[in-house]
Amino acid sequence: MKSLFNLFYRLRERWEITSNFQFFLIMIVFAVTGSLSLVIADLLMPLIIGSLKVGSLFKIVFRIIFIFPIYQSLILIVAFCFGQFKFFWKFEKKMFRRIFKKIK
Repeated sequence: MKSLFNLFYRLRERWEITSNFQFFLIMIVFAVTGSLSLVIADLLMPLIIGSLKVGSLFKIVFRIIFIFPIYQSLILIVAFCFGQFKFFWKFEKKMFRRIFKKIK
């Protein structure tokens, strides 16, 4: 239990979170966004792939690639609804900088 509190404390410091309530809201945003992106992907995948005769591996890879932009968009929308847009906008910019830095 003590290590779990240490993890929370380290995340609060790293993310520069000011309160436990803000930390709670951020965790809620992550949870809602993850679940919502999967639900949306489930709804849209049949429309995109449709009746194509493709293998399971293609569907899995396509789904992973497809979910990424959905998740990135939804996280900002959900964060806005929970009043955490500023945190997640900074989080997204930092993540994309790291991704594009590795690609170059």
